[in-house]
Amino acid sequence: MLTDRQGERLPEWLHAVRQDYLPSLHTLAAGIYRGLDAVIAESSLPWSSGAVEGHVNRIKMLKRQMFSRAGFEFLRKHVLLYAWIPGQESSNRVGR
Repeated sequence: MLTDRQGERLPEWLHAVRQDYLPSLHTLAAGIYRGLDAVIAESSLPWSSGAVEGHVNRIKMLKRQMFSRAGFEFLRKHVLLYAWIPGQESSNRVGR
């Protein structure tokens, strides 16, 4: 369903989960149901925010690593130094 981008089938799956005795899946289904429109859109549309989420995750990791060791300017320079450049492999990044 997810690999074929068939998010419109999600309500059927949620209904089937509710009918079965699978307590751990009931919790997952309840969480999915709270944001059903967003989950269906994410699993149906061809766009992805994966690249953006990856950059945010990397910046948060850098912030945790440098917490209370450096100021904002150092963090800014570090983020810009290791910025992802489209078309370059990770081994060709500036500063690596």
